[in-house]
Amino acid sequence: MTSPLEIIKATYEGSSEENGKNLLSVLAPDVTWTEAAGFPYAGTYIGAEEIIANVFHRLGTEWTDYQAKVHTYLADGDRVAAFGVYSGTYNSTGKSMTATFAHLYQLRDGKIISMEQYVDSAMVKDAIISE
Repeated sequence: MTSPLEIIKATYEGSSEENGKNLLSVLAPDVTWTEAAGFPYAGTYIGAEEIIANVFHRLGTEWTDYQAKVHTYLADGDRVAAFGVYSGTYNSTGKSMTATFAHLYQLRDGKIISMEQYVDSAMVKDAIISE
């Protein structure tokens, strides 16, 4: 059986296409996905369709070279935290950013049932706001 840590690592450590396929395969049907208050895509989304439409589609179309690079994972049973750095260039302003993040996942029976994002949203907002 694949451990919760291995499941989460597989959603970050391949190509964007591989990571996306791996993530979709391990989302519980009623997964809750919370983007932090202050982040441009803030809110709690339920299920893969809402997550894709409100987070990943926007990241893929509004940014160039958007990445979430993890440098540290911590696992505690069915909870896994991923710590890292976002980077990318916002298309409409041409501004680049880097921002630290933490993602806290909870899994049950090999499926992600929740994710909560913690992020330095000021760095992201600075890239989005045109001067």
